[in-house]
Amino acid sequence: MPQNSVPGAGLSGSQSVDRALGLLSLIGREPAEGLPLGEIVSGSGLNKPTARRLLLALMRAGLVEQEPQTRRYCLGEEAFVLGVLAARRHGLLELAMDGLRRLSAQTQDTSFLTVRRENYAICLHREEGTYPVRTHALQTGDQHPLGVGAGSLAIMAALPDEDVDRIIAANEPVLLARYPGFAPEPMRADIAVTRERGFSLNPGRLVASSWGIGRAFRYPDGRVAGALSLAAIDSRMLPARQAELSALLAREAARMEALLAQMFVSKQGKEAMAAAAPAPIETGRAAR
Repeated sequence: MPQNSVPGAGLSGSQSVDRALGLLSLIGREPAEGLPLGEIVSGSGLNKPTARRLLLALMRAGLVEQEPQTRRYCLGEEAFVLGVLAARRHGLLELAMDGLRRLSAQTQDTSFLTVRRENYAICLHREEGTYPVRTHALQTGDQHPLGVGAGSLAIMAALPDEDVDRIIAANEPVLLARYPGFAPEPMRADIAVTRERGFSLNPGRLVASSWGIGRAFRYPDGRVAGALSLAAIDSRMLPARQAELSALLAREAARMEALLAQMFVSKQGKEAMAAAAPAPIETGRAAR
């Protein structure tokens, strides 16, 4: 059979890279359970031989693994390593760690750092509290559609209306299929309430009896950077305590914004100094 008659074999190098990265992103939305080949094919729009060929390339690079028992495709060890390196590079997790520790120490509840990833939200870190009864609704690396969960809802509510409309429309099929408590219209109502009171609340819709409360924080230019949230069993999220937890989250969100502003000013200052510095004097043969 001629090479160009094999499905996907005629792709240019850049097309192959783009499609392989698309598969990696698709698999990354299900970091715990992974995805079967059929869902990867339907979700990517690729034919089965092309998807399989690209998956094999990702597996050789260590970015994807296939579970022997379930045959599902999951993120590989190299993807985890790259994620850790990226988190250090971008610095949000490093900036947030002290605040997360304070929140968990002061409340005894579990705190989280959540960031946006296109139309989804990903938990970058889970800081355990000391309260003996804990909620396990969200783990580090878990991803859900934006608006699902306290931190995710706080991020969604902080976005402009046009972004909210686009994200809800894009996520509607998965919301209706897999998140029965988060249909588009109830989510819009949650967003409105979150904007009105300044913090998000998830009253056990994702996991029964597991409540969450969150606040978003922004970069100096106004873009949403992420959200801090707390989770606890329902008996520890009564209205009076919601106000207390919201105040603590507001304080830590303000600290995050101050740290980000400081980082931004420092970076801008270094760039300005570099631009103003005189050009180096050339030495050697060309200067003679």
